[in-house]
Amino acid sequence: MKAFYQDFKLGIVGGGQLGRMLLQFCPNFNVHACVLDPSADGPCSGLANEYTQGSLQDYDTVYAFGKQVDLLTIEIENINIDALYQLEREGLPVYPQPRVIEIIQDKRIQKQFYLDNGIPTADFILVDNRADIEAHADFLPAFNKLGKGGYDGGGVQSLTGKADLARAFDDYGLLEKTVDLQSEISVIAARSSRGEIAVFPAVECIFHPEYNLVDYLIAPSSLAAEVLAQAEELAKRLIESLDVVGLLAVEMFVSKDGEVLINEVAPRPHNSGHQTINANDTSQYEQLLRAIFGLPLGSTAINKPSAMVNLLGEEGYTGPAIYEGLDRLLEIDGANIFLYGKKITKPHRKMGHITILGNDMETLKEKVQLVKKAIKVLA
Repeated sequence: MKAFYQDFKLGIVGGGQLGRMLLQFCPNFNVHACVLDPSADGPCSGLANEYTQGSLQDYDTVYAFGKQVDLLTIEIENINIDALYQLEREGLPVYPQPRVIEIIQDKRIQKQFYLDNGIPTADFILVDNRADIEAHADFLPAFNKLGKGGYDGGGVQSLTGKADLARAFDDYGLLEKTVDLQSEISVIAARSSRGEIAVFPAVECIFHPEYNLVDYLIAPSSLAAEVLAQAEELAKRLIESLDVVGLLAVEMFVSKDGEVLINEVAPRPHNSGHQTINANDTSQYEQLLRAIFGLPLGSTAINKPSAMVNLLGEEGYTGPAIYEGLDRLLEIDGANIFLYGKKITKPHRKMGHITILGNDMETLKEKVQLVKKAIKVLA
């Protein structure tokens, strides 16, 4: 691999907000960053050294983009996998590896991987259509998940009983048994091309009651130390089992009896790691660069307790984004805003996030409510 001068080209497939934040760390490594995204004016468009508009699903587009760079990474999994395999065969380092992305693109294959490798996860049944789901009505309550294509809370339906069967997807997917939850947590693990592993402390995720999206998170989680140790060890075990080079965000359920179960994973930066930019020794974005470049991984230690609030488009507003209350927000001590450069807002669309630093959990939770009242995304 070339030394880290401006002639080193990093390719990033996907130009959304995760890519945007990754780009902000590339100059620290003298990396020339190239981005491929289907949108002409995506969040990365104003920051990338080179920005290519093109379909992530088209073989020729992805392949041609990869031939122009020295190393390829991703910020979204929904990519033409055949092009990635061909680039890898021709000697291009692709991290995470195509075989990892292929497993994670399909929730059915992902779940089967957990089962085959003794990774604890909620009970599940594979289904091909609504008729299959109706035949397994005695398995409810459960979540019906599409095998492919679900993202940011989409592709998931809660089925509590037979009365909900009409809402089930008439498509390839699975039924996942509902867990009696104590909490939902996330652990981000990193594994370098040299095999070194580092794990960020677990964070606690609080979901919006209607949108099936994280409303806010608290870092570190306040769960019992033995539960958190189990979660972090499970994340290490999983990133090793998958043999990932890069990041693996591991979303987990903690049942009321303290059992830790894998929900889903993402082989890239993740919404549950945004607060690391302000609150940890090393951010998830810098850690990704260290991992794929084969450099020593950074400390994941938390310097200060933090919260992260997702800034979503308000219900009933679609159009050019207007940020109302920015002054009030920035008057809140410890609040740091990250806007994603999306010109158009829609209901529930992720438009930015706010990281809040504090000295204790009680103060942080109070500030979360102040932040949520202070700023709105309208049109």
